Amino acid sequence: MSKRAYFGTDGIRGQANSHPMTAEVALRVGLAAAKLFKSQDERRHLVVIGKDTRLSGYMVEPALVAGFASVGMDVRLLGPMPTPGVAMMTRSLRADLGVMISASHNPYTDNGIKLFGPDGYKLSDDRELEIEALMGQDLHVGLAPPTELGRVARVDDSQARYVEIAKATFPRRLSLSGLRIVIDCANGAAYKVAPVVLYELGAEVIKIGVSPDGTNINEDCGSTHPEAVARAVKEFRADIGVALDGDADRLIICDEKGHVVDGDQIMALIADYWAGRDRLNGGGVVATVMSNLGLERFLAARNLKLERTKVGDRYVMARMREGGFNLGGEQSGHMIMSDFSTTGDGLLAALQVLAVLKDSNKPMSELARQFEPVPQILENVRFAGGKPLETEHVKGVIADAEQRLNGSGRIVVRASGTEPLIRVMAEGDDEKLVHEVVKDIVGAVKKAAA
Repeated sequence: MSKRAYFGTDGIRGQANSHPMTAEVALRVGLAAAKLFKSQDERRHLVVIGKDTRLSGYMVEPALVAGFASVGMDVRLLGPMPTPGVAMMTRSLRADLGVMISASHNPYTDNGIKLFGPDGYKLSDDRELEIEALMGQDLHVGLAPPTELGRVARVDDSQARYVEIAKATFPRRLSLSGLRIVIDCANGAAYKVAPVVLYELGAEVIKIGVSPDGTNINEDCGSTHPEAVARAVKEFRADIGVALDGDADRLIICDEKGHVVDGDQIMALIADYWAGRDRLNGGGVVATVMSNLGLERFLAARNLKLERTKVGDRYVMARMREGGFNLGGEQSGHMIMSDFSTTGDGLLAALQVLAVLKDSNKPMSELARQFEPVPQILENVRFAGGKPLETEHVKGVIADAEQRLNGSGRIVVRASGTEPLIRVMAEGDDEKLVHEVVKDIVGAVKKAAA
């Protein structure tokens, strides 16, 4: 595959007002994507744009709008909206393209641009490369005449529409009445919609992380800082806590004792529940190379398979579509349930967990630990440049580590697609050995990156 100049594992992402997250790049994205997604027929073409609550959204959104409108594409602005809501609205409004302005779980100083096709799915690598090729054109190429410029309007009921879609995914025979739920919206995109969905389904709702000011998204709250929801669960004696990230496409659950439940346990819980009701398609679950070996063993004991992909929820989604699976996700809390959505949706995943909680009549702490995780160590090594993973020394140390684990564990060493980090993960039954191999690999990577 050709080298990608702008797009990483999850769209374009970077520090706001620095390359590639500048107004000029956003303008070029709008121009290029509009040219690619405008078909040859005479109808008006449409793009929908949603965003999270970052200050820099006010810079990126108008630049994208200018790009799309100048090529003759109509624009509908959704305002603050979860990433999966943008995907849903792209299909609902029969748009040619959907755009989400967000850097997900990153700090507010970052931002990003994610693109969805008319089917509501994230664009393929090939489509992104086509956009990159068009982004290199002169800015005046392909502009619409003044009589054919795009029109821009806000969609006033977009959040209400998402609320109704989300509520419809919860089993009609159940209600959340009697449950006290803490919801942490990370001061992000779901700060309005998530509490409303839970309240309208009958829950007593305690909401935190619902006061965005442009700079506090993901700050000491949300799925990347689960201690906030854990603290609130204990303080308010809630039955469960749900923490979303900045764009609400991932979640972390917290039981009534304040213990955090990761994405692997959530996948296990939903998979077992669905399999018992003949609702699990594909004979198993799709996850990434980062998911715990314990999940694989848990599923195997139930004659279910775990299929692994490289990291990135769109790779999980692609494998789900190929293999007819309806459940997939990542350890980090991305949950994709293709019966309901074309991309990860933290709120919809929380509703499925809540359905299990209501059906089982057990406390969350009894449901939270579906399997005993295999000891797993993950360390990140920051690097300034170069390709430390391609050095012979690093390759040799990784090969030696794999030999030492001797089939009783796994090693995954990869460059992050969103930050200048090398991620080193190892897991196995022998915790001491796992620590040793991670330490050796991290040392080798640091030496190569120096």
